[in-house]
Amino acid sequence: MLQTEILKRNKDFLMLYQRGKTVVSPYVVIYVRRNRLKYNRLGITAGKKVGGAVQRNRAKRVIRAAYRDAELLFPKGIDMVIVARTAIGEIKSTELAKFLKGQGLRRIKKSLSESGGKTI
Repeated sequence: MLQTEILKRNKDFLMLYQRGKTVVSPYVVIYVRRNRLKYNRLGITAGKKVGGAVQRNRAKRVIRAAYRDAELLFPKGIDMVIVARTAIGEIKSTELAKFLKGQGLRRIKKSLSESGGKTI
């Protein structure tokens, strides 16, 4: 990922869950929030409801590949956590990338603009 760092600290994930805006699709739930950095930060999670270890790892691979395809379209300076849902096991990364590039991107930009364009 060219312009993105990986979120690793639990504190960052919890902050997004509590104060981030939510974008929901049948395959993923995206929590997004502005940060004060010049680059994006991404976290990916897949809970046990997604399935066993093999299914969870595949879900994370699909999300990473889809994000990599759409990365340059996202606005700079956001934190994002993408949570896999159970239906993600039935799709390919190209289908998720199509969502992220189209409707997902529009909904993310809309939710960021609703916060008044300021850093929370």
